[in-house]
Amino acid sequence: MALQALKTDINLNNNVYKPKFNSLVKKSFDTIVIGGGLVGSAVACGIARKGLSVAILDGGDRDYRASRGNFGLVWVQGKGADYAPYAKWSGLASKHYSLFEQGLKEATGINVGLSQNGGFDFCLTEEEWDERLVEMAAVSRHTHGEFKYQMLDYVELKQLMPPISDEVVGASYSPHDGHLNPLYLLRGLQNWTQSLGGVYLPETKAISIRALKRGFDISTSNAVYHSEKVVLCGGLDNQRLTRDLDMFIPIHSVRGQLLVSERVAPFLTHPSLQIRQTDEGSLQIGDSHEVVGLNDGTTLDVMAKMARRAVTIFPHLSSVKLNRAWGALRVMTPDGLPVYHHSEQHPGAFALSCHSGVSLAALHAGFIADWIVGEETHPLISDFSGDRFDVPIN
Repeated sequence: MALQALKTDINLNNNVYKPKFNSLVKKSFDTIVIGGGLVGSAVACGIARKGLSVAILDGGDRDYRASRGNFGLVWVQGKGADYAPYAKWSGLASKHYSLFEQGLKEATGINVGLSQNGGFDFCLTEEEWDERLVEMAAVSRHTHGEFKYQMLDYVELKQLMPPISDEVVGASYSPHDGHLNPLYLLRGLQNWTQSLGGVYLPETKAISIRALKRGFDISTSNAVYHSEKVVLCGGLDNQRLTRDLDMFIPIHSVRGQLLVSERVAPFLTHPSLQIRQTDEGSLQIGDSHEVVGLNDGTTLDVMAKMARRAVTIFPHLSSVKLNRAWGALRVMTPDGLPVYHHSEQHPGAFALSCHSGVSLAALHAGFIADWIVGEETHPLISDFSGDRFDVPIN
């Protein structure tokens, strides 16, 4: 089927990578990470790199998995326009990404397909252009000019991207942005962790957590695991898990729907928030945000809207066929910012919630892992404590 004539009979491809399972597992670790998505896997990898024993307790394929429905952007522009620490944190992640990706490739042989030559955010109206201009200026101001960007009008954009439609007013561009294959990233992080002695346990959902005088006991359906420290990276399940440790981290789901096309001749050398071209040649089309509870399905109206926008930007795509579509649930806090929280009541218990698992992976495997194991703490981490949320009165 073509983008121009979107129908409902899109094939869904449910083939996902399943990491190997180590059945000979001890029951006690220095650190247990609950949740094997991109956030949990990056943190576990960083801890394993320090020579500590770590286990990842993960759920099953039927759980909500944002990391397997990800758009794959390494993105800076627009982030933190209303909060300077997030602008700085996102820029820092982008700066560290190349070295992080190189280390992952050397350790595992896995090429995640990182391309970090900049990205665009297309504007189809003057209003979008004006809003983007304000956002970009704010991020630059918050980072004292370290964030670089350009606002390109139609004429300037057409010179860089000849296929662009004359319905596009312009675009913002930042050299800090890029993209990769998020499934390869997830696989690489888990392989790296296991190569260092870390343990990955799928189908091992944490049922309850009990704080002891020293350490924690985590009960699962088939065993009880003990650790000196526990890191909650359970995505939407963090709201349940944090209650066991008297922490309050409010989160909710925001659905994003994605379309993937057949392979087409390379023409898109830079990713955008609306559309990107993968190494294999297929197009990934996204940028939807829906608050629909725990519904990760797809809807014709949203898919059609995304397809129309893609064709409006690049008219030559009107005959391109779509191969599959899916929905995934992002993990969002009330202010849209990450949470990096260390419990005062139960030292050694951490809760992490974040919707930018790809963009921030280098920092999660680096500075966040340093913080968890007790090494020097990066000063920006305290700006994302869960203490910023008011605890509800029962």
